[in-house]
Amino acid sequence: MSATHPAPEQISMYAFPDDDDRQFAFTLARGLEILRCFLPGEVALGNKDFVERTGLSKATVSRLAYTLSELGYLRHDEAARNYRLGGGVLSMGYPLLASMRIRQIARPFMRELARQVRGSVSLGMRDQSNMVYIESCPRDQRIHALPDVGAVRPILRTAMGRAWLAAVTPQEREVALNRIRIAVPDQWQRYEAQVGQALHDYHQGGVCFSYGDLHKNGYAVATPLCTQVDAEMLVFNCAVAAQSAQGRRLIDDIAPRLVAMVSNVEIAAGLK
Repeated sequence: MSATHPAPEQISMYAFPDDDDRQFAFTLARGLEILRCFLPGEVALGNKDFVERTGLSKATVSRLAYTLSELGYLRHDEAARNYRLGGGVLSMGYPLLASMRIRQIARPFMRELARQVRGSVSLGMRDQSNMVYIESCPRDQRIHALPDVGAVRPILRTAMGRAWLAAVTPQEREVALNRIRIAVPDQWQRYEAQVGQALHDYHQGGVCFSYGDLHKNGYAVATPLCTQVDAEMLVFNCAVAAQSAQGRRLIDDIAPRLVAMVSNVEIAAGLK
C-alpha cells in the first residue's frame, strides 16, 4: 500500500467520452488508468489504492490488475498483497524514445545552454493534462538530471505546458483545455488567468513563462519547435533557480538564448 495519498491534481485521469461512443474501448482505457495510478517514488500499490484513484469497483480493479500482471505490465507481490510496475511498461515506451531523432540532435545544444544559464534545459511533449519530459540536461553533467526522462508535469502550471497550448491550433487547444477542465478543475480555476497571459506572451515574443507556479524556487521559460515532429508538438523548457532579479533575467537574457538555441536545433534537424 502507498504510504501517502497524493493530492488529486497529481493523478492523471482521462476524460472518457460518452457511453454511446462505440469506437471507444472502455475496458482498455480502464486498464491503462490502473497503470497511470503509480506516481514517482511509489514502489507498490494495492487494490484499495487503485479503487480510490480510479473510482472503479473492487471487482473491476481486481480483474484488471490480474490481467495486467499476467501480461507483464504489473508484478504481483503475494506476500505484501500489492502490485509493482512490470518491465512491460518500460519496454513499451522505449521504441518511442528511440525513434525520436530530435533528442540526439538537440542534446548538445541543450547542454550548452544549461551550462550558460546555470539551469536545466528540457524537451517535452503532451500527455493528456500533463507534459512528459523526453530529454533533460542539467547545468552540471555530474549531477543527475531532474526532472528525469519520463517525468510528468501539469500543463497549466508549467512554462512548457503553456507554450504547448499557445503553439497548437485553436481547435487542439480547446480540446486539451476541455479535458483539463474535466480532469483537474481545481487547476483550471487557479491557473486560467496565467494561461491567458501565456497566450499573450507567446504572440508577443514567442515564449511563455512560469514564475514559481510549479516550484516556488524555480522560474522557467519555454518555446516550441517551429513545426510538429512525428505529428507531435515538442517544446523546449529552460528552468533556473528563482532569485530577486531572475524574473527580469528570464525576459532579457534567458528567453532570447532559448529561442536562439531552438532555432539552431531546427536548422540541424532540417526543420527549416
